[in-house]
Amino acid sequence: MTFSYDDSSVWLDDIVNGVEPHGYPLCANHSDRMTPPQGWTLTDRRTVTRLFAPLSVA
Repeated sequence: MTFSYDDSSVWLDDIVNGVEPHGYPLCANHSDRMTPPQGWTLTDRRTVTRLFAPLSVA
């Protein structure tokens, strides 16, 4: 999670190559329940991981 006071924005990103120096790592459970302060925007930029591949239909 990273945020900007200037923009009143919060961003959720994947943890790819370590942690953003000015960010906070959150587990998926806490990220999914994240609510920004009133008047702020939350942008979820995480990628979605599929647990199951779709069935092929011939």
